[in-house]
Amino acid sequence: MNQLSEYTPRLEVSLCGRDWTLDRAADLETLWESMVDDDFDDDERLPYWTELWPSSLVLGEHLFAHKEMIVGKNCLDIGCGLGLTAIIASWLGAHVVAMDYEFEALRFARKNAALNNVVQPQWTLMDWRFPAVRPKSVDVMWGGDIMYETRFVEPVLSFLDHCLVSGGCAWVAEPNRNVYNEFKAQLDKRGWKSRKLRTEKTSAIYEQPSKVTVNLWELSR
Repeated sequence: MNQLSEYTPRLEVSLCGRDWTLDRAADLETLWESMVDDDFDDDERLPYWTELWPSSLVLGEHLFAHKEMIVGKNCLDIGCGLGLTAIIASWLGAHVVAMDYEFEALRFARKNAALNNVVQPQWTLMDWRFPAVRPKSVDVMWGGDIMYETRFVEPVLSFLDHCLVSGGCAWVAEPNRNVYNEFKAQLDKRGWKSRKLRTEKTSAIYEQPSKVTVNLWELSR
């Protein structure tokens, strides 16, 4: 992937042995300016979904390398953003529900699946605090860079408890943030097992002096 020096409305990404095209909001500055005061309340509806985070790149390659674990399985992408990991999983043959908190993210994600000629995942507007998923119905779930505030720890763990089948697993990719220490501590208290699958230094989509460290974890009972 060629690193960018500025925001662009279209991204071209080489991943999992092929090229992917991702469209996003045309003008990030206008998107920020259009936000109203309510967007800055406790839920902070900030347009993080417009970016392609390094954690998603690592997670996408992991899905590709372990496709035998998701082919034909019921899978859930938590906080799908522009849709890359959900699209990759669908391309690999998984049955994917992809959720996000922001409608605009889902609109672009659906467009991106069409751009890449991939079977559409089931795109779903959802807040993990209020699961709209049948209990114990998901074989594998994943999220890239979703854990960036400690207040997310409790609802995300409850959401995992609600969704995963017995013997299911979740993959979480995170850029070495301190908040993950609290997440892991709560996992241990709830009887979850967590193991680090890999630590990788990967490039961000924008030019910067050094690569980003991303940890990939597997969570299971």
